[in-house]
Amino acid sequence: MSFIEIREISKSYGELSVLNRLTMSVEEHQVVCLIGPSGSGKSTLLRCINGLESINSGEIRVHGDRITGPGVDVNSLRRDIGIVFQGYNLFPHMTVLENVTLAPIQVLKQSREEAEDRAMALLKRFSLAHKAKEYPDRMSGGQQQRVAIVRALAMDPMVLLLDEITSALDPELVSEVLNIVRDLASEGMTMLLATHEMGFAREVSSKVCFLCDGAVCEEGPPEQIFGEPQQDRTRAFLRSIREAKRI
Repeated sequence: MSFIEIREISKSYGELSVLNRLTMSVEEHQVVCLIGPSGSGKSTLLRCINGLESINSGEIRVHGDRITGPGVDVNSLRRDIGIVFQGYNLFPHMTVLENVTLAPIQVLKQSREEAEDRAMALLKRFSLAHKAKEYPDRMSGGQQQRVAIVRALAMDPMVLLLDEITSALDPELVSEVLNIVRDLASEGMTMLLATHEMGFAREVSSKVCFLCDGAVCEEGPPEQIFGEPQQDRTRAFLRSIREAKRI
């Protein structure tokens, strides 16, 4: 069994079907990039894996454990599956250090000293230690997004979900965030990320999944998906990306 097994999940909002019997898998230490047009279900899929959205049917398992359906401890689930959003979602009234240590103290029941030691080690690793006492609104978007990633890592998750983490950034700030993802990928962090950064997806991913109409329309290694896509929908999407000079 794969590390993450997603079996025929569906999700709808009223009459709007967002995920349509979507099936895919992620192996441990694998980096899987989700690509596809807006509205294809990438963000909704990540939110379902993290338990922020419930599914209407199907099943998701992580490490063999069912994480969807009745009886699931959502708080326990979120300890193991970190998620980072495009909008940072940092608490503006808290310093960087307070943002990073909040969940380890309240959820993992770490002592303040233990949580701060871990937080400072992570902030130092990602060149953010000098910002520990700063508030988010005094930082660049790239710095805030890096703090959001550090906050997720402070929980020592098994899986990290990244939802369009560079889409809200100015172009010159994108690289500093993507460098963190490169580092985590090289260390074997299991990651599932939705992205419009096609060059980055080609470089960092173990597998690429092209989503359309709420399902995985094609998947494979990046050299196949970007070099020799098999499906007409995939070819049309990548053609539009190339015409827009985004790959």
